[in-house]
Amino acid sequence: MLQHVTATRYVTPLREGGSLPGIVEADDLGTYVVKFRGAGQGSAALVAEIVVGELGRRLGVRVPDLVLIDLDAEIGKREPDQEVQELLLASVGWNLGMDFLPGSIGYDGIHWQPPALEAARIFWLDALTSNVDRTWANPNMLIWHRELWAIDHGAALLFQHSWPPVDQWATRTYDLSKHVLAGLVASIDGAELKALDTELASAVTPEMLDEVLALVPDEFLLGLNSAPPDTDAATLRQRYAEYLLARRASARNWWPENVA
Repeated sequence: MLQHVTATRYVTPLREGGSLPGIVEADDLGTYVVKFRGAGQGSAALVAEIVVGELGRRLGVRVPDLVLIDLDAEIGKREPDQEVQELLLASVGWNLGMDFLPGSIGYDGIHWQPPALEAARIFWLDALTSNVDRTWANPNMLIWHRELWAIDHGAALLFQHSWPPVDQWATRTYDLSKHVLAGLVASIDGAELKALDTELASAVTPEMLDEVLALVPDEFLLGLNSAPPDTDAATLRQRYAEYLLARRASARNWWPENVA
């Protein structure tokens, strides 16, 4: 279960994010980057953050700790910025926080690069989960204590916005040629990449996905705009597992040729 904390103070918005995340302090004395249910994509972005982030953590990708953060209406009412106030009041209740990494800097690929096989783990995760939002326009990676951390997975799991047939999504390709780590991954020997693919694919088991999906609150799943009516949370978790397991088991059409 994700840790539960209560928001005590809204500090500042992060306006470079399209969904207007914000920095929030909580009652555990922690500081978090929070994504709000009331933002444009609703709870779908929060579901993707939990599923992809926690899947990545289990695959050896560094992801800041995630928490469920309870937001009281009084915090929203005290916010003078009308846009932020409306967002906070539309997000009363549970939202998703990511541990704030003080002193971290955005990855630019110039001053420091991770080991190629470490980069390939992130690339594989993004290819599996159809995360198209890790380009140079928006790298969504931080360097903290000379280690690479992956953040912001809300744009992944595209299937949850339209629920195409499982077999179609399992083999669908996405253009990852502009992925920030594509050059590093392309430098890896083919046999090493194949071994990494085998390792990661074997780790994505039904049991592991059950563990990850159990972390997603029912209300996030039931709040999906695309969720079929009269569908319960357990059924939705099963559908997520079916999509991810089918993609893992399919021919590697989603593993780009330029790095295969």
